[in-house]
Amino acid sequence: MHDLATLAGHLRSYGRVLLGYSGGVDSSLLAVAARRALDDGDFVAAIGRSASYPAVQYRQALDLAAQFDIPLLEVDTGEMADPRYLANAPSRCYFCKTELWTRLTEVAIEQRFDVIIDGTNASDLGEHRPGLRAAAERAVRSPLAELGWSKTDVRAAARELGIPIWDAPAAPCLSSRIRYGVRVTPERLAQVEQAEALVRAAGVRGNLRVRHLGESARVEVDPLEVPMVRAAWPQLEAELLTLGFSAVTLDPAGYRRGALLELAVQGQG
Repeated sequence: MHDLATLAGHLRSYGRVLLGYSGGVDSSLLAVAARRALDDGDFVAAIGRSASYPAVQYRQALDLAAQFDIPLLEVDTGEMADPRYLANAPSRCYFCKTELWTRLTEVAIEQRFDVIIDGTNASDLGEHRPGLRAAAERAVRSPLAELGWSKTDVRAAARELGIPIWDAPAAPCLSSRIRYGVRVTPERLAQVEQAEALVRAAGVRGNLRVRHLGESARVEVDPLEVPMVRAAWPQLEAELLTLGFSAVTLDPAGYRRGALLELAVQGQG
């Protein structure tokens, strides 16, 4: 059960707070709650910028910050220069988060923040999230998880605070769409971003992933939206092929979490 007063008190107990802010619902909730709970100068939301950060999410993060008067800091991250990240093993997220938290630790030391926090919630803890190890190694705190807040709790609290994206689908980094073992490149990230924009333009509102499989791609949308996309598929497929994919398919089973891990297991079989 979420309780905003408890969250506010928990945030105040940290002292001066630096938030890793992506613009998703979890970090947006923390940004708004911290802005209200903490004194001016005691809170900043930091955005890590790189080629893997979707432009649409960046704009969303800026818009929300402006709406709620959230102090922002933008930090360039260098995971695209790390060959371990580019190799795109299932541990890829660990190297990305290591880079992010290393950069934010430098900021925290320089600007004398007491604590770095992230938007991990209790529902995330049982999933494949190598980035959690990177956060633990750098003493990043997760107030939502510490309070036992589930994703449902987060969305309810965000709605209560009037955060407009309270029910928005998750939007992880663009690299998370590329099949494990297929090298992460700026060109592939751009293909994914442009492809998802085309599918959104066709009317998709829920979860969406364009899985980059190396040469081809697979489109996943929520099962209830599959019929709509199938009806628009002839034109949509032609538009997606112009982005350079050798072939594009619509997954009839629809979106489900962990699909890239499924592909990794299949590749080992």
